[in-house]
Parts: sequence; C-alpha cells; structure tokens
Amino acid sequence: MIVLGCIAFLIIGLILGLIGGGGSILGVPVLVYVMRYSANDATTYSLFIVGLTSLIGSVAYLKKGEISIEALLQFAIASLTTVFCVRKYLMPAIPDMLHIYELDFTKHILIMVLFSVLILLSSISMIRKKKYDRIREIKWDEFSKSPIGIPFVIMMGIVVGFITGFVGAGGGFIIVPVLMFFLRLHFKKAIGTSLSIIALNSLIGFAGNIGQQAIDWQMLLIISFMCILGILTGSRIAHFFSSQKLKPAFGWFTLIVGILVLVKETVL
Repeated sequence: MIVLGCIAFLIIGLILGLIGGGGSILGVPVLVYVMRYSANDATTYSLFIVGLTSLIGSVAYLKKGEISIEALLQFAIASLTTVFCVRKYLMPAIPDMLHIYELDFTKHILIMVLFSVLILLSSISMIRKKKYDRIREIKWDEFSKSPIGIPFVIMMGIVVGFITGFVGAGGGFIIVPVLMFFLRLHFKKAIGTSLSIIALNSLIGFAGNIGQQAIDWQMLLIISFMCILGILTGSRIAHFFSSQKLKPAFGWFTLIVGILVLVKETVL
C-alpha cells in the first residue's frame, strides 16, 4: 500500500506539472483509501503536501513578477486566520461520533462527504468551457468597484480558509475567479497569487496541527518528495501536451472519483 501510495503521489505531481493545478485534490482520497490513514490525518498530511507543492509552483510566478502583493494581503489575511483557527480549535473539538437530526455518523464520514462535494465542484470547473462574455465582465467590474466588493473578497477568503482547514484542499478553483473578477488581476497573475495564497493557507493550517496529533514525518516527506518529483517531470514535458485538452479529461476523472467517494461514504 505504501508503494502504491507513493506511485499515486508521483502521478498527482505529474498532473500538477502538466496542467498547472487540480491534481492535489486527489491527495486525500489516496491517503484515506490507498494508504489507510484516517480522514483527519489525511487532511493534515494533505495540507503539508499542497502547501509545499504550491510554494514551489509560486516561485516561478514570483520571478516573473506575476504575484499581486495587494491582492495577497486583501484575500490572505482573512483566509490565514480562518484556516489556522479551523485546524487549531475546530477540528480537535469535533467529536469522533456525531448525532444530528436522528442521524448517527462519524467525523471521518463528515470530512469525506464534504471533501467529495469539493471534488465534484472542482471537477465541474475543469470540465466547463468558459466563453468570453463582455456584458457579464462589465457587471462584475461594476460590482467589484462598489462598497460591497472588498468585503466580499474578505468573506471569500474566510470561505476558502474554512475549506482548506476542514478538508485539506487548496481551493484554487474559488480563489482564481475571485482574484480575476473582484481584484481585476489578469489570468497569469491570478494563478501566481492563488498559488501563494494556497501555499500560505496550507502551511499555516498544517502548523495549527503541530502538537495536536502525531505526524509520521518520514512518510510525509517521502510522499511529498514523490509529488515534487512528479511536478518537476510534468513541467519539463508539459510542452508536448495540450493543457486545454488534458484539463477537461482530468476533470471527468475527478468527477468519477468524487462520485465514488460520495457513494462509498453514504450508500455503502
């Protein structure tokens, strides 16, 4: 199982290198169903892996000047505070067995069901072809300039912080549109800033777990190394493949994974 898990993280890294994102969302299912970690431990390990890989990815954008410090501050402060509080205080406070409206379910099921919903939303964002709409862009532009614009960005920072803290995923499919629509960043700068936010969120969230649970550092560093090796390999061969074709294909794959996780944790 360990060898299979390492191979899976090598493939996840390869996907990240080829299409520039999305692959890390499969980290938690691999940790839970292949490497047999609990959902709580899997989200902790995922935070470290996602944070480290996003940090490496953001370096290239930083060198090109494609990271907005202003957007980083506006979005990240609320997000960082939320993710740290979720990992440090909320997650340890959730009991292993929950009872809501005559339904009994475990903390593991709660995390994995919410994670499956996130996978489904992420897969749809990868599958859907975005058509340019000038009227919609003007409407978003006007809304972003209104007094509601910045508070909305802060609110979305809190939402992303909660998602990152609770299920150990970056939430890039939410961050990038917010940065583009509300802070008016062009696509490449939004990607670079998003990677920086994800790296900070994930590593701060992981830091919130230190002292709360036992961490197998040796295994964590091994699978992180495999993921980084995959990223470096994928980025080197990316020019041989069309990311526009690969991204929808991977989106359909993650959609299937999301459905399987949801069925496994609810029906089965």
